[in-house]
Amino acid sequence: MSKSAGRPVTASVLLRRGIRAFGLAALAALALMAAGAQVASAAAGGQIAPEQQLVTLLSVKHVHARPIFGSASQGAVIDRRPITLVRTTLPVLAQTTDDEGRAWLRVRLPGRVFRRKTLPPTGWITAIDTRPSTTGWHLVIDIAARQVIAYHDGAQRRSFRVIVGKQSTPTPRGDYFVEETMRLPAGHVGAPFALAASARSHVFREFMGGPGQIALHGVKNVGGAMGTAVSNGCVRMTSEAIMWLAPRIQAGVPLTIL
Repeated sequence: MSKSAGRPVTASVLLRRGIRAFGLAALAALALMAAGAQVASAAAGGQIAPEQQLVTLLSVKHVHARPIFGSASQGAVIDRRPITLVRTTLPVLAQTTDDEGRAWLRVRLPGRVFRRKTLPPTGWITAIDTRPSTTGWHLVIDIAARQVIAYHDGAQRRSFRVIVGKQSTPTPRGDYFVEETMRLPAGHVGAPFALAASARSHVFREFMGGPGQIALHGVKNVGGAMGTAVSNGCVRMTSEAIMWLAPRIQAGVPLTIL
């Protein structure tokens, strides 16, 4: 028996309080789980846009905070990717025209790849020296389900069981895109392919000589069991899965990590 506010508290009272507290905690946990499921369902269940506007850079582009010359500079984006040297292709989020009749594009930006500067997630560039295109592909990584889902034209095409980042080096959540697709030599970690994403590790500023870049890649020479969380943040896929994705997922394809 214990005392509370000068009155005795019996074991049965303590038991009832414990049950009630446990019940409230359980309900709260269930509510959080339900909310997470709703978010995942919204992103991975029928609300994927059937098409994404893209823009390919034909020259280095300065990034502005607003669609007007003289607005705060946010750095620049190079016109070719650093690994494969393919043209930089970015998702277009909005378009407008300024008072001078110049077309501006709000684009999603790559991560720490230009003069060691960390760019904000989005910014405005002029449409001059760019080439527009579209893609029907969209990748969703569901960390909790340890799954990659590939959508095309708004409909699910395939899903794959994967390995995600461990607790100390998690796979970062957010909206990103695929920067470039690489074929890797047979002896390379992550062979046979890697899809380098605009996502960057929240733990590593640099990793294996790179800018802490997150990629979807194979399991050759690194291993791991599908459905586990053991990576340094990258998403590991079976050889069959990454070989299915690689020829379909090109630069600019949106990537949502839940």
